[in-house]
Amino acid sequence: MFSRPRHILFRLALILALSLSACASFAEPTATATPAIPTQTPVPPTPTPPPLAATVNGEWITEAEFQAEVDRYRAAQEALGNDVNTDDADQTVLDDLIAQVLLAQAARADGFEITEADLQSRLDALASDVGGVDTLAAWQSEHGYTDDSFQSALKRAAEAAWMRDKIITAVPGTADQVHARQILLYNEDTARKVVDQLDAGADFTDLAALYDPNTGGELGWFPRGYLLEPELEEAAFSLEPGQYSDVIASEVGYHILMVVERDSQHPLSPDAYLVMQEKALGDWLTQKRAESDVVLAP
Repeated sequence: MFSRPRHILFRLALILALSLSACASFAEPTATATPAIPTQTPVPPTPTPPPLAATVNGEWITEAEFQAEVDRYRAAQEALGNDVNTDDADQTVLDDLIAQVLLAQAARADGFEITEADLQSRLDALASDVGGVDTLAAWQSEHGYTDDSFQSALKRAAEAAWMRDKIITAVPGTADQVHARQILLYNEDTARKVVDQLDAGADFTDLAALYDPNTGGELGWFPRGYLLEPELEEAAFSLEPGQYSDVIASEVGYHILMVVERDSQHPLSPDAYLVMQEKALGDWLTQKRAESDVVLAP
């Protein structure tokens, strides 16, 4: 995901040189010196940027690297048998490039540094993995990289990966969670009748097993932000252990939830931990992008 070229625009400092001259007359009384007009050292011209797809806090994403990355993305999707809409591909790649730049910038601001020796070591390892320097050079050329752009891409990828890992490893291994069961039905009238049965004293576990003999409606433990249906999550965290919900409509059907138990510091399952890490990274990127100066090409 993080392997794109990078360019940074540096401002050049202006140096002014002032010179004064004075003269004295030995035949006449000392005269006031006449100052010469100050001479200004020519200012080096600001580098003219190439065509850009976007800038992120002044850092360039060139149109060339963007288009090359779109080509690589589309080729990868086609190899998987996926038909990708052009607009969707463009948006996915641009969002990915912006995210990478934001992560790399944050890594540098946090003191992370890739030295020339580090970069060369990574290049040597890559060359060894793919079968030699010539093979790596051929791959670079085939995928639209120059030596400079590939090294910039590799450096920025390492920076972004470091920041990404810092964000996701900060996610705690425990969270406020509920253990819940559900009765899932595909007809609202039937779901309403089930609620009536529960209100009349029917056992939730028995009804859940009746409608789902395989799992008994077991949802297991989950934290906030885990379920794909936010309306289910909201209902689950509003219930006390032993309580059941009214009918909750979602895209997949009609649900009735019961909370079995709740724990404010329950260990996250491996799958839930991955979801929480993805959420943490997504939230970080959303906030960082909102705070940043991201300018898209017209």
